[in-house]
Amino acid sequence: MSEASSTHDYLLLSRGKWDPASDKADIEAAIGQFYDWYEANIAAGRFKPGSRLTMDAALVTRDGIRTDGPFAEGKEVIGGYWIIVAESLAAASAIASESAVLAHGIYYEIRPLESERGSAYRHTNETPEAKSYPPRSPTPCVGVQASADP
Repeated sequence: MSEASSTHDYLLLSRGKWDPASDKADIEAAIGQFYDWYEANIAAGRFKPGSRLTMDAALVTRDGIRTDGPFAEGKEVIGGYWIIVAESLAAASAIASESAVLAHGIYYEIRPLESERGSAYRHTNETPEAKSYPPRSPTPCVGVQASADP
Protein backbone atom coordinates (compact mmCIF):
# COMPACT_ATOMS: atom_id res chain seq x y z
CA MET A 1 0.00 0.00 0.00
CA SER A 2 1.53 3.30 -1.06
CA GLU A 3 1.17 6.47 0.97
CA ALA A 4 0.01 9.59 -0.91
CA SER A 5 2.59 12.35 -0.94
CA SER A 6 1.66 15.64 0.67
CA THR A 7 2.42 18.91 -1.10
CA HIS A 8 2.44 22.46 0.18
CA ASP A 9 2.45 25.89 -1.40
CA TYR A 10 5.64 27.99 -1.36
CA LEU A 11 5.85 31.66 -2.25
CA LEU A 12 8.62 32.47 -4.72
CA LEU A 13 9.63 36.13 -4.56
CA SER A 14 11.69 37.29 -7.52
CA ARG A 15 14.31 39.72 -6.24
CA GLY A 16 17.29 41.66 -7.52
CA LYS A 17 18.15 43.55 -10.66
CA TRP A 18 19.51 42.47 -14.01
CA ASP A 19 23.28 42.13 -13.99
CA PRO A 20 24.65 45.19 -15.87
CA ALA A 21 27.38 42.94 -17.33
CA SER A 22 24.76 40.74 -19.03
CA ASP A 23 23.92 41.48 -22.64
CA LYS A 24 20.29 42.58 -23.16
CA ALA A 25 19.80 39.91 -25.83
CA ASP A 26 20.97 37.23 -23.36
CA ILE A 27 18.61 38.59 -20.69
CA GLU A 28 15.73 38.62 -23.16
CA ALA A 29 16.49 35.01 -24.13
CA ALA A 30 16.56 34.03 -20.43
CA ILE A 31 13.19 35.75 -19.92
CA GLY A 32 11.74 33.69 -22.78
CA GLN A 33 13.21 30.53 -21.24
CA PHE A 34 11.73 31.54 -17.87
CA TYR A 35 8.21 31.79 -19.30
CA ASP A 36 8.55 28.47 -21.13
CA TRP A 37 9.78 26.87 -17.87
CA TYR A 38 7.06 28.58 -15.82
CA GLU A 39 4.23 27.51 -18.18
CA ALA A 40 5.55 23.91 -18.28
CA ASN A 41 5.61 23.87 -14.46
CA ILE A 42 2.02 25.17 -14.31
CA ALA A 43 0.94 22.45 -16.74
CA ALA A 44 2.73 19.84 -14.60
CA GLY A 45 1.08 21.10 -11.40
CA ARG A 46 4.36 22.31 -9.86
CA PHE A 47 3.36 26.01 -10.05
CA LYS A 48 0.22 28.03 -9.50
CA PRO A 49 -0.16 31.33 -11.36
CA GLY A 50 1.67 34.36 -10.03
CA SER A 51 2.56 37.69 -11.54
CA ARG A 52 5.18 40.31 -12.13
CA LEU A 53 4.71 43.47 -10.09
CA THR A 54 4.43 47.00 -11.47
CA MET A 55 6.62 49.77 -10.10
CA ASP A 56 3.63 51.53 -8.48
CA ALA A 57 3.21 50.92 -4.76
CA ALA A 58 1.57 52.19 -1.60
CA LEU A 59 2.83 51.85 1.96
CA VAL A 60 -0.01 51.52 4.49
CA THR A 61 0.93 51.91 8.18
CA ARG A 62 -0.66 53.11 11.40
CA ASP A 63 0.65 56.55 10.40
CA GLY A 64 -1.33 56.61 7.15
CA ILE A 65 -0.88 55.82 3.48
CA ARG A 66 2.18 56.77 1.43
CA THR A 67 2.23 56.49 -2.35
CA ASP A 68 5.28 58.68 -2.92
CA GLY A 69 8.01 55.97 -2.57
CA PRO A 70 10.54 54.77 -3.35
CA PHE A 71 10.16 51.95 -0.88
CA ALA A 72 13.60 50.34 -0.83
CA GLU A 73 12.36 47.19 0.87
CA GLY A 74 9.59 46.66 -1.66
CA LYS A 75 9.06 47.74 -5.21
CA GLU A 76 12.74 48.18 -6.16
CA VAL A 77 13.61 44.75 -4.79
CA ILE A 78 10.66 42.45 -5.54
CA GLY A 79 9.95 42.01 -9.23
CA GLY A 80 7.23 39.39 -9.01
CA TYR A 81 5.77 36.45 -7.13
CA TRP A 82 4.79 32.93 -8.03
CA ILE A 83 3.53 29.90 -6.09
CA ILE A 84 5.46 26.61 -6.19
CA VAL A 85 3.70 23.38 -5.22
CA ALA A 86 6.18 20.95 -3.69
CA GLU A 87 6.70 18.38 -0.95
CA SER A 88 9.26 20.46 0.96
CA LEU A 89 11.15 23.74 1.03
CA ALA A 90 14.16 21.88 -0.38
CA ALA A 91 12.07 20.51 -3.27
CA ALA A 92 10.58 23.97 -3.97
CA SER A 93 14.08 25.47 -3.96
CA ALA A 94 15.33 22.79 -6.35
CA ILE A 95 12.50 23.63 -8.78
CA ALA A 96 13.32 27.36 -8.53
CA SER A 97 17.02 26.70 -9.13
CA GLU A 98 16.20 25.57 -12.69
CA SER A 99 15.20 29.12 -13.76
CA ALA A 100 17.28 30.66 -16.56
CA VAL A 101 17.08 34.21 -15.15
CA LEU A 102 19.23 33.31 -12.14
CA ALA A 103 22.33 33.55 -14.35
CA HIS A 104 21.60 37.26 -14.95
CA GLY A 105 21.38 38.74 -11.44
CA ILE A 106 17.88 37.79 -10.33
CA TYR A 107 17.56 35.65 -7.21
CA TYR A 108 14.64 33.98 -5.52
CA GLU A 109 13.40 33.93 -1.96
CA ILE A 110 11.26 30.86 -1.29
CA ARG A 111 8.91 30.91 1.71
CA PRO A 112 6.40 28.30 2.88
CA LEU A 113 2.86 29.67 2.98
CA GLU A 114 1.34 29.23 6.43
CA SER A 115 -2.35 28.39 6.57
CA GLU A 116 -2.61 28.95 10.33
CA ARG A 117 -3.96 32.31 11.48
CA GLY A 118 -1.57 34.75 13.11
CA SER A 119 -1.51 35.07 16.89
CA ALA A 120 0.13 37.43 19.36
CA TYR A 121 0.79 34.34 21.51
CA ARG A 122 2.87 32.42 18.93
CA HIS A 123 6.37 33.18 17.67
CA THR A 124 5.86 34.28 14.04
CA ASN A 125 7.43 36.59 11.46
CA GLU A 126 5.62 39.51 13.10
CA THR A 127 7.09 38.81 16.56
CA PRO A 128 9.64 41.59 17.27
CA GLU A 129 12.54 39.22 17.89
CA ALA A 130 11.69 37.09 14.84
CA LYS A 131 14.42 36.54 12.27
CA SER A 132 14.20 38.99 9.36
CA TYR A 133 14.18 37.77 5.76
CA PRO A 134 16.02 37.93 3.40
CA PRO A 135 19.57 38.86 4.29
CA ARG A 136 20.71 42.10 2.62
CA SER A 137 23.19 40.25 0.40
CA PRO A 138 22.10 36.82 -0.75
CA THR A 139 24.69 34.16 -0.09
CA PRO A 140 25.43 31.62 -2.81
CA CYS A 141 23.53 28.36 -2.45
CA VAL A 142 25.05 24.92 -2.76
CA GLY A 143 24.69 23.75 -6.35
CA VAL A 144 23.80 27.21 -7.69
CA GLN A 145 26.44 29.23 -9.52
CA ALA A 146 26.66 32.74 -8.12
CA SER A 147 27.14 35.55 -10.62
CA ALA A 148 30.11 37.85 -10.08
CA ASP A 149 29.36 41.39 -9.01
CA PRO A 150 30.62 43.98 -11.51
